Amino acid sequence: MQIMRHELLLIVITVILLIVEIFLPNTGKHKIILPAILLMAAVTIIGFIPATPGILFGGMYQSTPFTVLLKNILNLGVLIVFIQSVDWLKQDQNREKVSEYFLLILSTLIGMNFMISSGDFLMFYLGLELATIPIAALAAYERFKEKSAEAGVKLIFTSALSSGILLYGLSMVYGTTGTLYFSDIAPLINGAPLQVLAFIFFFAGMAFKISLVPFHLWTADVYEGAPVNVASYLSVISKGAAVFIFTIILYTVFYKIAELWSEVLYIIIILTITIGNLFAMRQQNLKRFLAFSSIAQAGFILLGIIGQSQLGMTTVVYFVLVYIFSNLGAFGVVSIISNRTGKETMDDYDGLYRTNPNLSLVMMLSLFSLAGIPPLAGFFGKFFLFTAAAEKGYYILVLIALINTIISLYYYLLVIKAMLLNNSDRPIGYFKSDLYTRIGLIMCVIGIVVVGFTSSVYEMIFNLGFGLY
Repeated sequence: MQIMRHELLLIVITVILLIVEIFLPNTGKHKIILPAILLMAAVTIIGFIPATPGILFGGMYQSTPFTVLLKNILNLGVLIVFIQSVDWLKQDQNREKVSEYFLLILSTLIGMNFMISSGDFLMFYLGLELATIPIAALAAYERFKEKSAEAGVKLIFTSALSSGILLYGLSMVYGTTGTLYFSDIAPLINGAPLQVLAFIFFFAGMAFKISLVPFHLWTADVYEGAPVNVASYLSVISKGAAVFIFTIILYTVFYKIAELWSEVLYIIIILTITIGNLFAMRQQNLKRFLAFSSIAQAGFILLGIIGQSQLGMTTVVYFVLVYIFSNLGAFGVVSIISNRTGKETMDDYDGLYRTNPNLSLVMMLSLFSLAGIPPLAGFFGKFFLFTAAAEKGYYILVLIALINTIISLYYYLLVIKAMLLNNSDRPIGYFKSDLYTRIGLIMCVIGIVVVGFTSSVYEMIFNLGFGLY
């Protein structure tokens, strides 16, 4: 039980919420919100208690202190998402389907945990599908809105296509090695043409999940159509889990052809960062704006992966942790304003500082962290990513990334300029956020400010990742 602690706890609270939901009347479904948050908080806290490492199901499932850390990071992000979703869930159109929201997210989180602890491609694929399919239902959560239904359809079709491509690549891996276990496959990877093709299909399938260019076209449409809180979950938790397992598989299974996938990553990094930034500059809708921002951030994450070292793996995990706080902070502000006013465009934020200074401050800190402005945590995250890539001699790549960082600062400043400097005849009126929203935003601000200055966090990740690569 200790070995599968995270998954079992999540299954238990899912069953508890399901039973509670059965006995709640339709008019009282919102009463499940507080128990769901408290149970998720308990799971998050218990997750940080040292657990027994081990292997189950003949090696299909493996738990190490490092995989436990990755799950704890995701749990923390989901807890913040739950807290930030309360105001939205209490709206009249959502009151009767509050339970479904929590149950779907917990289902995806269980799949992500199994995916992270997978020891073979079968467990990996099962976890990936369990983590993906419920998200399509979440994207279409506001089924009375045409864009939300469209987002769900687009997500399920693109996910099906990417999963088919990925599965085809895995079948080639099995065909050339005769096994699905990571530890058995790794010594048998020799760069044969069929194995190279298998890797390309595997990479293409994962690139869809992470929103890497040119596999990113679904992202902005789905983010715009989905509810803001679901879009934040997609951009942070779903992407973070995919990045974690993608990095682990590259470092443990395909390390013998690192020269090949490094060349692929080199090109993809440049395309992803540049195109993500250029398209973000053109956006007026803030959900689409943050969608392209998240695409660019995915390109930055790859800088740590291409480092091919323990330092590289550490920087990836550290940056995802920072990214969770920064992006959820930005999405949290967009969510509360959208819920209260229905406004989601950049022009709507003109003069926001004069009416809602606290929300403007949170948004500014979040965007500065995403841009990598010191002394916020985002600066240290990008600094370590650049260091990991430069350590392997990718100086030109780092230079291109630095130039793109300046470009990203420009479009982040557009939002800050709108809030602080632009005038508006009809600015968003003053309103007071609910307690849950304030708690969620405070957690994000603390993470943005504190994580960058707490070197022990980085050292802990570095030590736990020792031996992975």
